[in-house]
Parts: sequence; C-alpha cells; structure tokens
Amino acid sequence: MEPDAYCFHRSFEPAGPTEFRTDRHYLLYALEGTIRLEAGGRRWTLPPARAALIAAGEPITISILSKLVSASVLFSPSFMPAPARALTVFDVSPLARELIAECRQWGQETSSLTSYARQIFKTLSTVALRLAETPSPCVLPAPASEGLARALALTEERARGEPDFDTIARDSGQSPRTLARRFSEEMGMTWREALRRIRIIRAVEALAMTDASVTDICLSVGYTSLSAFNAAFRDLTGKTPTEYRASFRA
Repeated sequence: MEPDAYCFHRSFEPAGPTEFRTDRHYLLYALEGTIRLEAGGRRWTLPPARAALIAAGEPITISILSKLVSASVLFSPSFMPAPARALTVFDVSPLARELIAECRQWGQETSSLTSYARQIFKTLSTVALRLAETPSPCVLPAPASEGLARALALTEERARGEPDFDTIARDSGQSPRTLARRFSEEMGMTWREALRRIRIIRAVEALAMTDASVTDICLSVGYTSLSAFNAAFRDLTGKTPTEYRASFRA
C-alpha cells in the first residue's frame, strides 16, 4: 500500500508530448532540466525556478525539453486539501525547495510515514497551496488552429534574431491580416506581445538554469537594449531579472 504522500525522484531523457493523469494531487518539480506543460488551452515551461500544482484527475500533456531530474511530490486527496485550481504554475520559494529536498528520502516504496515525515509533507502541502495563490504570469495560450501553431513555432525559432511579422505570415502560409486576426482571437494578444512573452519566458529559464549575466541573457533572447529588456521583464514578472534570480537562489 502506498503512503499518504511520497516523493518521486527520477531522471528522464528528453521526450515528446505525453498525456499524464494521476489520482493524487501532484507537485511537479524539476531539480534540473525543463518541462513543458499544456492543459486547458494554455502552455507553461517549468525550469527549476517554477513548479506546478496539479489536482488529482486533471489531464495534462508533458514534454521533457532537456535532460530532467524530477523531485515531484504526490499527495493523497485525503492527506492534502484540493487545490483551488486544477493546475497552477508558480515560482518556488527557498522554503519549498528545502522541504522538497527533505521529502526525497520517502519514496513510493515507503511502507509508512513517521510522524516527522508526515509533518514535513503536511508543511510542504500548506506551502504549495499558499504559493499557488500567486500563479506565474509566464504562460502562453495554446494556439487552436494549425496556421497559428505554425506561425508561433516559427516565431519561437526566430525569436533570438529579428523576426518580421509579414515574413512569419508568408512562411506559415497565410496573409498578415489573417494571422493578426488569429493571434487576437486565439491567444488574446498581438504577435508582438507573443514575441515579447516568448523572449521573457526564455530569459526566466536562463536565469534559473545558468549563471550567465543579465546582459548576456538579454542578448541571447533577442533584445539589443538592456533597459528595454529590464522593462519588459518587470512588466511581466513584477521583478527585475536580478531580483527574480535572487528570489529563488536565496
């Protein structure tokens, strides 16, 4: 019989989209590597700076973008209150990271939890529910049409350079007017806004996964002006790049 809560600690190689569902509340966290999640018409990336809290029974699609070391925690619905949302992605606090690290000693094969182990898992569930009250803004709506999906993929491929909207439209087989309408109707944003979000999401990942300087990250994601990069980053996350990196390395 599985314990009321346990940690799933395992390494994975990069892999394509796989649908996933569990009968437990799931705190999905990567010690190393990056995961892409898709659910409810939205898409997130999870570097080590972020985690996802997924309610029991919620179907999600997972892609492993780089070699992954997972340290996820599963909670029985009788052990942890149901999350307020079916899926929430949030920034991981230093306290949450320490609690997850402590939970790694109790895996699925654990016969029973000691009172100390139960308290650690209870504390982690409380912290995760609290963090989930402030979802990460680093999310992109998932495109519904094939035309927009092609255009978004091209935009992601070319985001580090100087992509041009009319060229993206032509190369994805549609007119600029049609593509602009699809961005507005399917994603609720303009192409330029989507490009900015793609760049900032990549910057968040780089801040979490590398020790590169803010200036180097700015240039690597497609910005040529550090002030413009800092302003765009603060606009989406509420913090400067330096403040953001400090928040999960404390």
